[in-house]
Amino acid sequence: MTKYILTKHAQEEMAIRGIPESILDVVMQTPGEVVPEKEELVAYQSVISFPEGPMLLRAIVADQDLPMRIITVYRTSKIEKYWRGS
Repeated sequence: MTKYILTKHAQEEMAIRGIPESILDVVMQTPGEVVPEKEELVAYQSVISFPEGPMLLRAIVADQDLPMRIITVYRTSKIEKYWRGS
């Protein structure tokens, strides 16, 4: 099981954006991709079906920390912009 902690910002953004922690857990345990971001951060991301259609769920993570710290979480319809296809 992937161990992580949610920052206060990540918790607030999940509440605002209506992202259940159960969906975040799935992405963190079995991400579709893990891609580098800036400043030693990585994005754990997967395409998830939401009522409004498929969306890319992205968790921006400081994975060098133990446990990993999730900085923010969001979903976007701009899958092509972020998906690297690896």
